[in-house]
Amino acid sequence: MTDSGWHEVGERVFRKRFEPCDVTVTAVVGGDGVAVVDTRCSVTEAGEVLDQIARLTPAPVRWVVNTHAHFDHTWGNARFLAPRHDPPARIWGHQTLPARFDPEDPQLAEFLKKLAAVDGEWAARVAALEPAPPTELVDEAATLDVGGRLVELRHLGRGHTDGDLWIRVPDAGVVLSGDLVEESGPPSFGPDSYPLEWAATLDRALAWMGPDAIVVPGHGEPVDRAYITGQRAQIDAIAQEIRRLHAAGVECDDAAAEGTWPVSAKALREAITRGYAALETS
Repeated sequence: MTDSGWHEVGERVFRKRFEPCDVTVTAVVGGDGVAVVDTRCSVTEAGEVLDQIARLTPAPVRWVVNTHAHFDHTWGNARFLAPRHDPPARIWGHQTLPARFDPEDPQLAEFLKKLAAVDGEWAARVAALEPAPPTELVDEAATLDVGGRLVELRHLGRGHTDGDLWIRVPDAGVVLSGDLVEESGPPSFGPDSYPLEWAATLDRALAWMGPDAIVVPGHGEPVDRAYITGQRAQIDAIAQEIRRLHAAGVECDDAAAEGTWPVSAKALREAITRGYAALETS
């Protein structure tokens, strides 16, 4: 671990957990620049990341990758663009992400309203928000050359959101999962999650990442394949229970109380709602 709290999880791949939201930021140091994965909750917080990376390496940050669209992973993006950052970084993300930054999106407007009402600090973050969506868009796959080493970006299916990217640094044996894998808590099913598809996405990721990968989640400590396999079984059990209850004619509003769940039913309201909606439109 460095003096600033960054851990070298693989050769020249550094990660650190930040508050708020206990979000992980990762820096991949290449021969002529740095790729930063996820940017925290504000431009100010992203500036703290840049200042700390400058103490790790003199190489400039030239690439940013968003694992998915959620605010704690993307609201610092603008700090890596001109005029604040010279030369500006190229920001990568799944092709669905730009729409999630649209100020005309009613879901985003409602979320911003709720977040601003939490307390003064969150209200300040919302007021200072400068939407900066990725401009380098990934459909299924892309590869970055960060100065003699490769960083692979893959969309392997929907799960936590519809725009989750996996990032692999092959020469370091490190994979970044975003919030498709959670270590500091149970899987997070939000209103934009895909609970019935998530386990299959993890199956594809396990086949792709190799047997000895070190996996850095979006929140929490690094994990291995065995951990992901266990979480995949948990997510699949939730999906199978949603399917069973729906087939049995249990109403969506009653499913949490009627079901047998591997995690607290209180955490599954969105999973059940999203799962029922998918089954009713399939």
